Amino acid sequence: MSASILKFLHTNMKAHHACLLIWRPARALSSVSPCVMSHAKPPSPVSINKQNTCGKEVWGLQCIEPLVRSVEENPEPVPTTVKGTIPAWVRGSLLRNGPGKFEFGNQHFNHWFDGMALMHRFQITNGHVTYSSRFLRSDSYNSNSEMNRIVSSEFGTLALPDPCKNLFQRFLSRFEMTKPTDNANVNFVKYKGDYYVSTETNFMHKVDLETLQTKEKVNWSNFVAVNGATAHPHVDPDGTVYNMGNSYDRKGTSYNIIRVPPGQDSPSDTLHGAKLLCSITPVHKNRPSYYHSFAMSKNYVVFIEQSVKMDLFKIMTCKMRGKNISDGIYWDPNQETLFHLVDKHTGKVSPVKYHTRALATFHQINAFEQDDFLIVDMCCSDDGQAINNYSIQNLRKSGEDLDKVYNSMSSNFPRRFVLPLNITSKTPQGQNLNTRSNSSATAVCLNKHEVFCTFEDLHGDDLLDYGGMEFPQIHYDRCNTRPYRYFYGCGFRHLVGDSLIKMDLEGKKLKVLKTSVDVNEQQSSMISTN
Repeated sequence: MSASILKFLHTNMKAHHACLLIWRPARALSSVSPCVMSHAKPPSPVSINKQNTCGKEVWGLQCIEPLVRSVEENPEPVPTTVKGTIPAWVRGSLLRNGPGKFEFGNQHFNHWFDGMALMHRFQITNGHVTYSSRFLRSDSYNSNSEMNRIVSSEFGTLALPDPCKNLFQRFLSRFEMTKPTDNANVNFVKYKGDYYVSTETNFMHKVDLETLQTKEKVNWSNFVAVNGATAHPHVDPDGTVYNMGNSYDRKGTSYNIIRVPPGQDSPSDTLHGAKLLCSITPVHKNRPSYYHSFAMSKNYVVFIEQSVKMDLFKIMTCKMRGKNISDGIYWDPNQETLFHLVDKHTGKVSPVKYHTRALATFHQINAFEQDDFLIVDMCCSDDGQAINNYSIQNLRKSGEDLDKVYNSMSSNFPRRFVLPLNITSKTPQGQNLNTRSNSSATAVCLNKHEVFCTFEDLHGDDLLDYGGMEFPQIHYDRCNTRPYRYFYGCGFRHLVGDSLIKMDLEGKKLKVLKTSVDVNEQQSSMISTN
């Protein structure tokens, strides 16, 4: 039992799909005393301090193979050993979701994002913690289990034709459209008081938070005309939820803003009442941008049309060509990134487009309006090819081969864009419109419909020593859509996060709360069973 729990902790630090959710009193979590749930010996991955091939000193990883190793579920809560003290006021459930099974029979998935969803629950009461986990009983999981092979295609894995069919039938099956997966291994989300696990297709699953049992499969397409939705929605104080999803037709693609009302008319109510707030036309309808999330301020939804693109022809014909869906995702360094602003109250899309150079972003930090500016903070990089580097083959490399994968990737850093809101035909052109004090971001009006922006770094040089930052978090209820001071994230001195960092925007100072070095010095992992 102990080994399975240990494996879980490493398996679920998924590159962009890790999720945290905790119920807690109003008191800030930052006052929690240092505490770890420990085990006698540190399991792999093994860390060593050395020079990488670029000559920069990093905390190298000899092996991270346990991150992509299948584990068993633990449906019954098991006690843990706590090292340190958990304050009595911290009580509730910590939920996580991520990949936990990477093969069926003699077939294995090709990409980290393909693993079957494994849900986890840490129940915290009076300083004690119990742990349980359960695989999501999705159609993908059930059909793969029943046939003892991969029969449902995922992002980086194309399911092979049924070997029981004859040669002609197997040939014809290549002309069938690939069905979207319901393997919801990305995030826990909340709609109308109910909790779901979600991925980026049109399917979610309602789950029981006490038992982690799968309750109901919900299809976005039954409520609004979209072919998928993100797993990172935003929530207004009244419970109204905003999300984004694409729709595809003969004319090409549309980006759609979705609004889900907070009220629940009956216990069976899921996404009832959901409406499309508006649709946004891509720069290239047949090559739209891939997006993982979006930003939201008090009055605007902010969609970032980035330079990571989807080749719809390749995606639609992937089965025919014997390729994975991921084959249709590519980085276009020649395509500028655009910010689209949508009025949350009217659904009107601003005619002003805010341009910046090519960049890639998966997670935004915050967005707020102040002094006639819309400030958008996000973690982003100057190269969007990383998504295809997280293959199982790469992650099972070791030593220098693993270092080469890391060194081929661009780091993510927290950056701020300042977007002037009141652009008219009388707005001065060719000069910086950002008049905010102590801000190095620029916004130059090119014409009444175009503004070109450059970012301001939200960090000092010391963040370079920690490999940049990803998975940003704020105190959402208190700070989202408002000016704020602190955010948190993971440092990346290798392929996976190896430090927890607190960033203070006053002075752009960072504080490292935890690193992999600390864990090794304590000779502890995160958790074990009694």
